[in-house]
Amino acid sequence: MSVAKKDYKKITTKSLIEMKSNGEKISMLTAYDFTMAKIVDTAGIDVILVGDSASNVMAGHETTLPITLDQMIYHASSVVRAVDRALVVVDLPFGSYQSDPKEALRSAIRIMKESGGHAVKLEGGKEIKESIKKILNAGIPVMGHLGLTPQSIYKFGTYSVRAKEEEEAEKLIEDAKLLEKIGCFGIVLEKIPAHLAEQVAKSISIPVIGIGAGGGVDGQVLVIHDMLGMNNEFSPRFLRRYLNLYEEMTQAISQYAADVKSMDFPNSGEQY
Repeated sequence: MSVAKKDYKKITTKSLIEMKSNGEKISMLTAYDFTMAKIVDTAGIDVILVGDSASNVMAGHETTLPITLDQMIYHASSVVRAVDRALVVVDLPFGSYQSDPKEALRSAIRIMKESGGHAVKLEGGKEIKESIKKILNAGIPVMGHLGLTPQSIYKFGTYSVRAKEEEEAEKLIEDAKLLEKIGCFGIVLEKIPAHLAEQVAKSISIPVIGIGAGGGVDGQVLVIHDMLGMNNEFSPRFLRRYLNLYEEMTQAISQYAADVKSMDFPNSGEQY
């Protein structure tokens, strides 16, 4: 059954909770630079995530761990300058919040002040509760992230599906309820069984955004380089490619190179 969409001129954390209560799904995509963010915002995406996945798709690192707080602020400020409608959520990078709630608050304040982002996202549940509370007490909106948490890749040792076993599933549900209770406005659930994600979404009042978590949640997020087919080496089951830009861009650039070599470009109409 389709749901009538409310026309939001500006998406806020309150808008997202309202969308969940009205049964309207939430669209979320990553962006890391001004030009791409402008396109994403104009296309009507509700939430733009300035993800630490920039470490992978922008800088070429194997994991999300190397990206720094300064680099996240750079990417986030580029995105914020492009956006009129979407809510901009910025990942706190690895090492900027885990060790000390005061450090977590300092990191979140820097992101909000220096980038102009609208909210921050942190990976983890009960173990980072005090850091989240410290940030929330300062008036900074926080989105949680449970399930597969890429910043903990060396702890898990794999990017495979999380919470398939009962004990981990129960902890995930407890963590989701805890994040809601302490004041998070939403949660990303990554790469967990669809039935578990749906159970979580139904058990809490804040929006649950899935990536590899099935269709029973309140919205979806993908990395834009993946869904546009710019990255042709990453093909998880949950990814739908809406374009094949790797092939199209390669062909276009090859054609440009050939046209320069053959002196076809520029022609008489492309010069002064």
